[in-house]
Amino acid sequence: MTLLKVEGLTKKFGGLVANSNVTFSIEKGEILGIVGPNGAGKTTLFNGISGVYKIDSGKVIFNGEDVTNMPSYELCKKGIGRTFQIPMSLDGMTVLDNVTVGAMVRDSDVTNARRDAMEVLRFSGLAEFAYKMVGSLSVIQKKRLEIARALATKPQLLLLDECMAGLHGAERNRAVDFIREINRMGVTILTIEHVMQVVMNVSNRVVVLLYGEKIAEGTPQEVTNNETVISAYLGG
Repeated sequence: MTLLKVEGLTKKFGGLVANSNVTFSIEKGEILGIVGPNGAGKTTLFNGISGVYKIDSGKVIFNGEDVTNMPSYELCKKGIGRTFQIPMSLDGMTVLDNVTVGAMVRDSDVTNARRDAMEVLRFSGLAEFAYKMVGSLSVIQKKRLEIARALATKPQLLLLDECMAGLHGAERNRAVDFIREINRMGVTILTIEHVMQVVMNVSNRVVVLLYGEKIAEGTPQEVTNNETVISAYLGG
């Protein structure tokens, strides 16, 4: 079953075409990776899908409904959650309160929302930090919190924007395991990632962008063997 279909998505900033006629779809239960060099238009694509930016042309279809240019908060209610490359946490609040804000998208009762938020924190490995101020967390912990806040909205589709950035070795491996566990829970995942090894290990399929255009799509093996991708992204 197709969960998300992006048809001819185009976004311009003045004379700059950040995304040009990008088309792809993601099936329910899949992990789809979006890769490309800096400036390829990956985050702009996420912003167009999630309602942060209004796209200039094209369509975004979610669960069979045209949700093109719908406000972010409405898309969140419909089941599209996302993280940001730079964590957007509320540093003056506790970890639990941050996740509770996300949970209240589904339940306006604060008691119920805090209960759901604690469940998400336990799942995310952040329960021990529940009553700490977010400003005291490390960057790695804030990245995990960014995912937890999105999970608290109970998304069907989770957009992850470079959640591996800055992670190395064991930290990266734990993050990969965490993404797989989220997916096993039934959450479909669309992820942007610079670390090619991570994308290839975790994704069922991969879409490659270059200068705002899709230049390849396929399984990780198909993409890594694609001559255009090798010359444009992998550097030979």
